[in-house]
Amino acid sequence: MGTARRAAILNMATSAYEMDLEVANGIISLDANGRWLIGEHDLALWLKDHLGEEMVIILGSLEDDRPVATRSCKTCGRDFTDLECPHCRASRLRLRGEP
Repeated sequence: MGTARRAAILNMATSAYEMDLEVANGIISLDANGRWLIGEHDLALWLKDHLGEEMVIILGSLEDDRPVATRSCKTCGRDFTDLECPHCRASRLRLRGEP
């Protein structure tokens, strides 16, 4: 598997976690009772907790081996493969006084 795609997926999950969103990762399985699990998370219970809410669910396979497209930053012109330009992100955090 391409390490760049795997890293991009895990960075997206980290960003969601930092936004205090619910993140589940693990192998998808079906238990003996017919319940869908992602790792140890019961998918049916999670969906039931959010019944009636408008949601966005993103699934990213860590075994996906497609190459990640390289993009050019519209601010600094550097090429990157992450969700955002890592150079500009570091500069923003530094200027805000964040670690």
